[in-house]
Amino acid sequence: MIGRLAQWARSAALLLAIGQLLITPSLAQQKQLLEYPSIHSPVVGEKGMVVSQNAVASGVGADILRRGGNAVDAAVAIGFALAVTLPRAGNIGGDGFMLVHDARSGEQVFFDFRSVAPKAATLPLFLDNGGKESKAAGRGYLAPSVPGTVAGLAMAHNKYGKLPWKDVINPAIRLARDGVVLTPDEAFVFGWGKERLSTSAAAKETFYKPDGSLYRAGETLKQTDLAWTLTQIAKRGADGFYKGPVAERFAADMKAHGGLITLEDLAAYRAVERLPLRGTYRGLEIVTSPPASAGGATLLNMLNIIENFDLKSHGAGSAQALHIMAEAMKLGYADRYRFLGDTDFVTPPIRGFISKDYAKARAALIDHSAAKPAKDMGAGDPLKFESPSTTHFSVADAQGNVVSTTYTLGADFGSGVMIAGTGVLLNNQMNNFSHEEAAKALRDGQPLPPNAMAPGKRMLSTMMPTLVMKGGKPWLVTGTPGGSTIIDTVMQVIVNVVDFDLNVEEATHQPRIFQDAGDKLRVEPNFNPDTVRILKSMGHTITSDETMGSAQSIMIDKGLFLGAADPRRPGALAIPPERSQPR
Repeated sequence: MIGRLAQWARSAALLLAIGQLLITPSLAQQKQLLEYPSIHSPVVGEKGMVVSQNAVASGVGADILRRGGNAVDAAVAIGFALAVTLPRAGNIGGDGFMLVHDARSGEQVFFDFRSVAPKAATLPLFLDNGGKESKAAGRGYLAPSVPGTVAGLAMAHNKYGKLPWKDVINPAIRLARDGVVLTPDEAFVFGWGKERLSTSAAAKETFYKPDGSLYRAGETLKQTDLAWTLTQIAKRGADGFYKGPVAERFAADMKAHGGLITLEDLAAYRAVERLPLRGTYRGLEIVTSPPASAGGATLLNMLNIIENFDLKSHGAGSAQALHIMAEAMKLGYADRYRFLGDTDFVTPPIRGFISKDYAKARAALIDHSAAKPAKDMGAGDPLKFESPSTTHFSVADAQGNVVSTTYTLGADFGSGVMIAGTGVLLNNQMNNFSHEEAAKALRDGQPLPPNAMAPGKRMLSTMMPTLVMKGGKPWLVTGTPGGSTIIDTVMQVIVNVVDFDLNVEEATHQPRIFQDAGDKLRVEPNFNPDTVRILKSMGHTITSDETMGSAQSIMIDKGLFLGAADPRRPGALAIPPERSQPR
């Protein structure tokens, strides 16, 4: 009984603390009954926070923090766990980016583990007879690029990890060996993805019963080959994946099916430590992803444009605010497609692209009352302003370290290829190069686009783990999956908390829009019909089909960790280390 009372008192104290964050003192004095200003309240923690798209993986990360690990330890453990619990997106056969804030030094470090094109990759392999990108770029044994996830997680752990390497991988090994109990959503996606997963015999054998039937919700899925591969990595570090028995099985299966990745490609892969991109928005510092992520630069470009407008006066969700954001998105995406690529191969005009002066010039193109056709806006010239199925998880620990990580297989279940004997499902990132644009440039005798494929080159990405800093310390940790919608989703989360003073859960739940360089403005299902009508009257062509993104965010304010798991994809969970692991 005493334990229950103590737990109740603790919960009440936390609720009171969050209430103090959200309710002004003068308003609180006028109230005699406790009320809350929002229908969306974040999860509150005192000793850290873990937020991911999968409840079991979130529990793994929280347990690592509970056992004395830091935010990087927890992030690495989550990364490996998601390869087991969320195989449509979590991976060791894909790639991604990790952004770390190190509390001791006060520095932010960006780990780029984007995959690279194999040495044998050539443009004709990915084009059909009409010069269009072929299906082989997106599915099957030609589609995978050399995966980077294991190298990236190992690099981050080597630099910042506190617990032994094997301790952060062992939870994933146990999950793969002993099995995970499937939720209804997890069981459903295997039926949805059966055609793609039938690309390789190993994937069919792993994800379906011997007679080919589906696992049902409540049944246990074991992945013994993946457990073996994870054990090799636990014993030998990244070399356990890129060299030795795993790599040999990898190369043999590729060769047997006409794939491109060789032992040499695997052994040559390197993750890269880069300087993150930095900008400001309304006095707050934004720290985000550099190329080969197109996301970070485009985010800063769009925020700089929006900064020229008073969004707050229009209100969250208003047609006027959404109109301005949509037009800024249109401008940002036009520039993104034209200028950005892997900085190891091209020199994009990043400084000009993210400059305030350039944004001011671009903002002048926005009409307050009407949408402009994309052809009338187009790409700008930042050179004039130059100076001399993906998933995301966020982690914060009690010492002040934070990690924002986005990684991907590309499509849900990637290429559909599982390497025989390894349990590793591979990405389909070769379709993220600009194959058609490169072919056209060659035909016309023009320079290749910045995102043209080359052996060893990283393809452009929209993934963009991001931090918003206040007073030199992390205030908002965010990121999302969602392919082309990633940039717009992260921008809206930031605008919602900065311009409209929403708490992190409210900011996550707000309906989203997506606008690229074209003329269609996409809104989420069940969007406010009055708002849609006004946007149409302003000249926007509205479409609506699916939800956008799955932002997993943490706000750190007044000594509390406020976690928000996006409800758009089932199974997401925010969990502080003081809460027991979900069963």
